[in-house]
Amino acid sequence: MKICVVGAGGIGATLAARLALAGHEVSLVARGAHLRALRTQGLRFVDELGRSEHRLRLPASDEPADLGAQDAVFIGLKAHDIPPMLARMAPLVAADTVVVPAINGLPWWYFHGVGGALEGRVVRALDPAGTMFAALAPEHLLGCVVHVAAEVRAPGEVYHTGGRRLILGEPRGGHSERLARIVAALTAASFEGEATDDIRLAVWTKLVGNLSFNPVAALTGYRMDQLCADAGVVEVIRATMLEAMAVAAHYGVTIPMTPEARIDLARQLGAARISMMQDLEAGRRLELGPIVEAVMELAADAGLAMPVTRHVHALARARARGAGIDQP
Repeated sequence: MKICVVGAGGIGATLAARLALAGHEVSLVARGAHLRALRTQGLRFVDELGRSEHRLRLPASDEPADLGAQDAVFIGLKAHDIPPMLARMAPLVAADTVVVPAINGLPWWYFHGVGGALEGRVVRALDPAGTMFAALAPEHLLGCVVHVAAEVRAPGEVYHTGGRRLILGEPRGGHSERLARIVAALTAASFEGEATDDIRLAVWTKLVGNLSFNPVAALTGYRMDQLCADAGVVEVIRATMLEAMAVAAHYGVTIPMTPEARIDLARQLGAARISMMQDLEAGRRLELGPIVEAVMELAADAGLAMPVTRHVHALARARARGAGIDQP
């Protein structure tokens, strides 16, 4: 397939590298020093799971129009960078192009395909201007939940540090030929591709973990293994999980695991440095919008309290601002 990855950070570049190594025609949309390194030195991809290293020369640009229409587009951007990019992505998207947002948190498309009174609802924490459905027709979208850890350690240099699982599903549920095709491509590229007919359950199962672990990692500086080993921290994580699970249940998703089981799932990432901690250390804006604020917005609309989550969120915002990061 002809595949473009928009956003060449840790997850995006890992997707690009593995798909290219599997034989697909892959290009990248990137910017700044990372783009300059990709153009001059290529992508250095270090696979810590397979103990291998690769140098790949892939077409890269900061302008999607340079790369042309694609069979599939993977979005690896931070959620707050997606709204202005969607309209610019139009040259990549032909009538049958599949767009896969491989992103953290509640996705902006969440209420596409749910039917009933909530169909097409806009979550303002994700789409403040309410324009994202217009910028990209949601029929192109496949949902994706990423259980992969990766990081950019220098411009043009990406390390795959943990996890291979990618769960994909149609927003309207069920299975489709395009879903099977993308899952097969990811599986052949050394990921653990998985198709589901209930992508929202997969979204919430990961989201309750992200909402609980990520802000606390930013506050403490702990790796995943350290978070799970600290009994006092685990109590905070458990409380925020229960609050998030109550929101999920209100919107029709029952998560079939206890907080303890979800914490055990997180332990599988070992000594991974969680994305929000990476962002804080790099001076980048934290993804509090899709991971925490979107859930708090849904909770407020439902009349549900999230006191522990709100306290942790306030502290994480303050920590970012104290580090000189612009955190709206």
